[in-house]
Amino acid sequence: MTARGPAIGVLGGSFDPPHLGHLLLAAEAWWQLGLDEVRLVPAARPPHKPDGPTMDAAVRARMVERACREHPALTCWRVEIDREGPSYTADTLDRLHEEAPGVRAWFLLGTDQLAGLPGWRDPERILARARLGVALRDGEDPDAARALAERVAPGRVDWVRMPAVGISSTLVRARLAAGEPVRFLVPPGVEEILRQAGHCRDALGAGPPT
Repeated sequence: MTARGPAIGVLGGSFDPPHLGHLLLAAEAWWQLGLDEVRLVPAARPPHKPDGPTMDAAVRARMVERACREHPALTCWRVEIDREGPSYTADTLDRLHEEAPGVRAWFLLGTDQLAGLPGWRDPERILARARLGVALRDGEDPDAARALAERVAPGRVDWVRMPAVGISSTLVRARLAAGEPVRFLVPPGVEEILRQAGHCRDALGAGPPT
């Protein structure tokens, strides 16, 4: 009998910056799907963002590394930052199988990303290399989500139920640009790095505007 390989989830993204919504999806997928590990993969050059992330790749990777300290099963995997060229998910999943033969892989994403999957590079290779762990958030239509999954990735989707979290990297960046605090939107270690890099005010700075 062949031994079963590790069950590993892969959560890619710009992480520009990483926030608590990212960690919630990773942690929920870990326990709901019975994963051994979830790797958060910061992209060097996301193909769908021609202007690129706003923050340097090394800084984003450092923030992801600090964020992963919040959970023992989460790790930062720098494979896309250390690899030259655009960050393609299919290539990352190939690398995972090279590093961990026999791995049982899940690629984690939201329903919005699932809808766009047919337009990604080599979607068939992605589905051959991993099942999809799709976040189904409170308030989303489960019937519509299941119909989407049947069209895009029949038989390859496992659902990760999540509360709706109104946090995004766009929101965090907007608050940083406006000089507004981001405490409780990002992990404490990420806030510290943002402050050190001059992106946000001191955690004990001035109170709200009068």
